[in-house]
Amino acid sequence: MNPTDSLPLPDATKATDRIRFWSVLAAVLFVPAALAVGVLPLASEGASRCLTYGEQCGTPLPGWLFGWGVGLAFAAWVVALAAPAVRVRRVAFAVQLLAESAALAVILSHA
Repeated sequence: MNPTDSLPLPDATKATDRIRFWSVLAAVLFVPAALAVGVLPLASEGASRCLTYGEQCGTPLPGWLFGWGVGLAFAAWVVALAAPAVRVRRVAFAVQLLAESAALAVILSHA
């Protein structure tokens, strides 16, 4: 056993580990959330009519808007994992959550 193993971690290290954990968890859960949000609108009458008969098909998903949301979330995720300052990590984590939410909203609103 290493003598430094029993020493308590400083508050900054605990906060950094917590932000990293939640950031990774949010990034991992984004994929199933995007799939669930993508399947949800298919239950609507308009979407099923579009799939079955090719009628009443709405506008397609704006790929650039979704791409910007995912790209910004990825960049914020990298900053949340690698930034040296805790304050920067917190801001990056907040940006990551907002960008992921925006990408999910794009899927839901344009389906």
